[in-house]
Amino acid sequence: MADLYESLGLSKGASADEIKSAYRKMAKKYHPDQNPGDKTAEAKFKEINSAYETLSDPQKKANYDRFGTADPARNFGGGGGGGFGGFGQGMEFDFGDLGDFIFNNFGFGGDMFGGGRKGRMRGSDIQASVILSFQESCLGVNKTITFSRMEKCKDCNGSGARNGTDVETCSYCQGTGRVRQSRGFGGFSMVTPCSACNATGKVIRNKCGSCGGKGAQKKTVSYEVNIPAGIADGQTLNIAGEGDYAVGSPDGMSGSLLIAVRVTPHPLLMRDGFDLFLELPISFTQAILGDKIMIPTVDGTTILVIPPYTQNGARHILRGKGVKRLKQMGHGDLIVKILVEIPKSLDRRTIDTIRALNVQIDDSEYPKTKAYRDRLRRG
Repeated sequence: MADLYESLGLSKGASADEIKSAYRKMAKKYHPDQNPGDKTAEAKFKEINSAYETLSDPQKKANYDRFGTADPARNFGGGGGGGFGGFGQGMEFDFGDLGDFIFNNFGFGGDMFGGGRKGRMRGSDIQASVILSFQESCLGVNKTITFSRMEKCKDCNGSGARNGTDVETCSYCQGTGRVRQSRGFGGFSMVTPCSACNATGKVIRNKCGSCGGKGAQKKTVSYEVNIPAGIADGQTLNIAGEGDYAVGSPDGMSGSLLIAVRVTPHPLLMRDGFDLFLELPISFTQAILGDKIMIPTVDGTTILVIPPYTQNGARHILRGKGVKRLKQMGHGDLIVKILVEIPKSLDRRTIDTIRALNVQIDDSEYPKTKAYRDRLRRG
């Protein structure tokens, strides 16, 4: 068996950084993609992967440096009676089924690596944003947004190969997209994604000239999105299948387009859920005599009737004049709060007129004022 350090071109006792650097350099040199059909390079690639698998693990490296093997239990357990109590005989656990379970149920070869027996690879999500006016958010609108995403290459139909015959089964994993590696005591094995084919089980010999073998290309697209009525500032629209194409997986699923919604405020209306609020100032004469006042709504304006003797703080509720309930039936309400405004200054003649008027008004017309005075006297 070749010395593991020599396999990576290192001397015994090399540091973790030196081991990692040497492995990356040699793996790139002997990778099957760089040496198509070269059996010698393929064997060397397997050798350096095996060496790195041991030397990158601190415990295995320590065992190898001390005993010449990453698994000393095998050397000291033979015969069933010595060393570590016979771990080398009669107790060799083959966790191959467990490896399969981990591989298939925790993403290996499925969605995570895109080349296993289960699941489909999924492309990345894309973030975008749209700015709406207050009215657009309440009533709904169609907006066109522009963004970039990875799209399936039309020339190779996402395969990454120049033509159909340029895709071959990976010889390192035999097309399974995974490899089994021995770990720990007694032959414990773990199934891991194949690094030679990125867990796809396929190797491209002649790459597509349009996409460089990726199977996808970056494109700028204009997309018309239907903004539903009732959407609020800060919400996000999730449009499935409009994100990045699943690069490296012709049968994969594209990610989602996530659109963050921003709404510009209305100069008068305030929104709370699906209800709208308006503070409406009126003069004290309007409050006494009554009036008809134009007020804003989500779709234009309407007339609000102010009855005579309207009090400050009075509330008028216009049912169904609020925001359309998002993806539901019905609308919220428009709630108008009355603010009676007193003049800041008046001329003497007007003041005298008001004083004369005040004398003619009976105190009983001010029930709150009368109640206050009564409580004050009793207190």
